[in-house]
Amino acid sequence: MRTAVVVTLLGIGAIAVAAGLVLQLHTYPLLAKLQHDINTVSVSEGEGVTAVVHPPGKAPEVRHNLRLTATTHVEGDLAAPEIKKNGDVTVWKRATIVKEDAEKLVLSAEVRRICLDRRTGEAVAPCHGEFYETEQGKRITAQDRQLLHPGLSFVFPFDTEQRDHRWYDTVLKRPVDIHFAGEQLLQGLDVYRFQHTVPPTALDRLAVPGYLVGSPEPSVDVTQYYGVTRTLLVEPRTGAVLSVREDIRQELRTDDQGEGAGTPVFAGELRLTNASVTANVDQVKENLPRLFLITVLPVVLWAGGAVLLVAGLLLLALRRRGVVAGSLALVIGACLAAAITYGVTTSSDPDDALDLENVVSSSNVDYGLR
Repeated sequence: MRTAVVVTLLGIGAIAVAAGLVLQLHTYPLLAKLQHDINTVSVSEGEGVTAVVHPPGKAPEVRHNLRLTATTHVEGDLAAPEIKKNGDVTVWKRATIVKEDAEKLVLSAEVRRICLDRRTGEAVAPCHGEFYETEQGKRITAQDRQLLHPGLSFVFPFDTEQRDHRWYDTVLKRPVDIHFAGEQLLQGLDVYRFQHTVPPTALDRLAVPGYLVGSPEPSVDVTQYYGVTRTLLVEPRTGAVLSVREDIRQELRTDDQGEGAGTPVFAGELRLTNASVTANVDQVKENLPRLFLITVLPVVLWAGGAVLLVAGLLLLALRRRGVVAGSLALVIGACLAAAITYGVTTSSDPDDALDLENVVSSSNVDYGLR
């Protein structure tokens, strides 16, 4: 009877420890990664915004109290040469179109293509075909190992830490440290709040029509300034950005004008709509059970398995009987658990469902979103 107890303790303990090891060493790197075939649309809105608009056939003008809608479409480019099943790099394309609601006039539009580390979310190089285009027909492409979008652009790393991260600013064209600012609850999820403020920063020097900046001159040389306060709500286990709020300030200043004295060309706040936030939250809630499987469950299995193994080994040492049976239980339990866990988790790899042999480069994420 005691031999049976020893065999049971050692067998179950071996099963638990082996399953935990496979989940940690094999399953975690297999499943904790950005997907290749992402396809999402999110919407941000703003009210009471001041911005420059370009009415068809008319001169640009500054309008106030506008209502804006910004639509962002992100799609995986499965035809990219960097895309490989169980590879470490994925390629995403993103198009963002900002329109004012009354006349559907386009205020800005951009398309970007970025290679990402599938675990950290950071942009990586070399990246074949990396580009950004903020004016149709004028595409800026990467050369050699040049990194056009350093830092984070879409997501934070899995198991996000409470520290500064580098978030890429598309206007400055460089990453800016974004700081951990606390924790809060968002639709039932514990999230991290990250925030930074970019002070008014000089961008381009350009000539604009005098009337646009209140001058009688036909053309005036000005400097464009840009500043933003950006707040992101991040689910730390997945690194998913669930909510975005940006208070953006851009103005044109002549040489004798100080901060706030120039002509505003964009002043207002854009924030992700409740519907987009809810869609993001729902997606994370769907993925969290899978993350539990590869993060929390291995620890539970190790701890429980270790207790059972110690108890079984102590009984074996005290009685010195059942050594052969106990050894067999250890070996068989470990091998059986490892094989089953490996097979089940491997079959759930999302990369296996992708057909990468018969894809063409995506054209959905482009200016056609206008």
